[in-house]
Amino acid sequence: MQRTSDINVVETRPLPSPQHLLAEVARTEAQSEFVTRSRQDIHRLIFTDDRRLLMLVGPCSIHDVDAGREYAGRLAALAREVSDRVMIVMRVYFEKPRTTVGWKGLIMDPRLDGSNDIASGLRIARGFLRDVLDLGLPTATELLDPITPQYIADLVCWSAIGARTAESQTHRQMASGLSMPIGFKNGTDGSVQTAINAIRAASQPQTFLGINLEGSASAVVTAGNPNCHIVLRGGSQGPNYSAEHIASTERKLEAAGLNKSILVDCSHDNSAKDPSRQPEVMRELLAQIAAGNTSIMGAMIESNLQAGSQKFPQALPQLRRGVSITDGCIGWDTTEALVREVHAALARRFP
Repeated sequence: MQRTSDINVVETRPLPSPQHLLAEVARTEAQSEFVTRSRQDIHRLIFTDDRRLLMLVGPCSIHDVDAGREYAGRLAALAREVSDRVMIVMRVYFEKPRTTVGWKGLIMDPRLDGSNDIASGLRIARGFLRDVLDLGLPTATELLDPITPQYIADLVCWSAIGARTAESQTHRQMASGLSMPIGFKNGTDGSVQTAINAIRAASQPQTFLGINLEGSASAVVTAGNPNCHIVLRGGSQGPNYSAEHIASTERKLEAAGLNKSILVDCSHDNSAKDPSRQPEVMRELLAQIAAGNTSIMGAMIESNLQAGSQKFPQALPQLRRGVSITDGCIGWDTTEALVREVHAALARRFP
């Protein structure tokens, strides 16, 4: 009989069930309690009059776990120093959307050699998340594949749905069942309405195809996620973090019956894809806050041990430690100085 399916499938590799991996790389009681507290803190920053600023800071993507641990150690120490006015959450991004082709992140290709050992990638990701939590540092990631959350979401304090996927029904459905606060980015064209529609959809009950903890195909029924908010990241028409853009977003959120809480991504199109301009964006947000804005509740910064980015693929021994292989970042010295500047600027908020 003529084959009509799997014609282009070369191989299928069984993965451990989520239940098996969660037991193999188990979270501790202390980690569970910390994740819960961190999610509650983030909820307060989004939806109440908590005047601290949420800062999501860290590498564009994690590709070297040793360098990532060093970065996390530095960030955790800084986070403790500024915790009275700033809540720092580390970007721990393991999945990278690709416009065409390229490295898809540590979960998909943990050895950076095209072997695509996803089972190992999932184990490494869980281990790294545990390490960051043990430092007393909340974790943030972008969830790209709808199956991934079953393997790592219990260790994630905040998550993003990216500009490429905010319009996807699959990702809106997935977000409706997730247990952490979710930031929906505006579309790559700059459309704020895309994110607003996504927030409204994700807040509602949904039923969709997925897998359960045993790894079986299932109909997943959700109650809806009430902890969703918008992330402005600019678009093809330019940046969208000015006072005029923020005011316009506030009006659209209010018209949709949503909380006027806005997080600004200082990278991507808001920095014209020039990582060195991220502090400039952050300072504009601080100026708006100083002028009385109360809807800006957070910011995102792409940062690494060293500034810039490096070409990939290339021979692994040639990779420079602490330098991004995806989007460019600001270096640690600039990051530390910027966080301290933010902390100082927020002093007037706290009598």
